[in-house]
Amino acid sequence: MARTINYSAFQSLALLIIRIAIAMVFLYHGSQKLFGAFGGPDYHQFAKFLAAKHVPMPMESAILSGCAEFFGGLIFLVGTGLRLISIPLAFNMLVAVIMTAPNGFGVTNKPYPGCEYPLTLLLVVISMGLLGPGEYTLDRLFRKPVKVMP
Repeated sequence: MARTINYSAFQSLALLIIRIAIAMVFLYHGSQKLFGAFGGPDYHQFAKFLAAKHVPMPMESAILSGCAEFFGGLIFLVGTGLRLISIPLAFNMLVAVIMTAPNGFGVTNKPYPGCEYPLTLLLVVISMGLLGPGEYTLDRLFRKPVKVMP
């Protein structure tokens, strides 16, 4: 039996604020990885980085990672499909945690940052995947009310 969650207006507003914040992070990093935006590497440079870290299929992994982050950011922004996109985003962040964990926990560790930041994103993505987007989503904005016949 499917359960529906009845969100209060404040809970939906809180989820919207979290979604916007996470969307900005993933859109930013996904744009860097795919397009070289904001001074980041494009997917070719990111693939070279992944190859140096011995990640299998570095070019495919770079494109998939960039797409998960960029399109995941878009989906987090609009809310529609959030639970589904949480799966590849969580996997992406899990890989980032595994890659940065040997550097320790702190994001300010020198010379390489630790797993603090990707771990935080991983936990937020999992939590949002479990909670859902709330009431303020693009599909709910345009949804037509269902008429119930007596």
